[in-house]
Amino acid sequence: MDRGETEAAGASLADEAYRALLGDILSARLAGGTIVQERRLALRLGISRSPMRDALGRLEGQGLLVQNSKGALSVRVITLPDYLNSLAVRLLIEPTAAALASASFDTKELRALSSRLTVLEKDEEPDPARVQQFDDAVHDLIGEASGNPFIADVSRQMRRYTTMFEQQRKLAPRKAGIDELRGILRALADRDAEAARTVMTLHLEHIRQGVLATY
Repeated sequence: MDRGETEAAGASLADEAYRALLGDILSARLAGGTIVQERRLALRLGISRSPMRDALGRLEGQGLLVQNSKGALSVRVITLPDYLNSLAVRLLIEPTAAALASASFDTKELRALSSRLTVLEKDEEPDPARVQQFDDAVHDLIGEASGNPFIADVSRQMRRYTTMFEQQRKLAPRKAGIDELRGILRALADRDAEAARTVMTLHLEHIRQGVLATY
């Protein structure tokens, strides 16, 4: 294997480690405050420490891992102020993203999302993980369809913080939010920018109010 192939293999392993750890953090399998040890995680994933170091550095750069008071790297604990601040940012950009996306959202993707949503609507007690996955899919595709990669990137990062908060505190996604997602998809299908903006705003406001009601 030449140098280029070796570097590509290392990058691939780092990407795989990053995705695995990101999933553990967002699902709270790695709970807030958990100290992450490079060697132990590398052994668990069956990779060398170099790609694991790259993956941890990436997660730290995104604010998902932080240095604790003793200087050890740990999973960030998302506080209520963190959560509310991230939602405030989402309220600034995601309604605009929905309005922009309404002009170009792919019809085939809309049909696929609508079919997935119908399954969730028919389930009286849908698996919270499936609700979360669907919500992520809708928001990710709206960010991409907005045509603004900065909006898509910031939205994704802010949603990671809100997801971490909800998972760290075991707050299950509300089934009531499914109705709002249906409204968002309907506005996108109608190419109605202002309706998409309005429904997205209501969706995020209801999320904020729902969390505040628990405190």
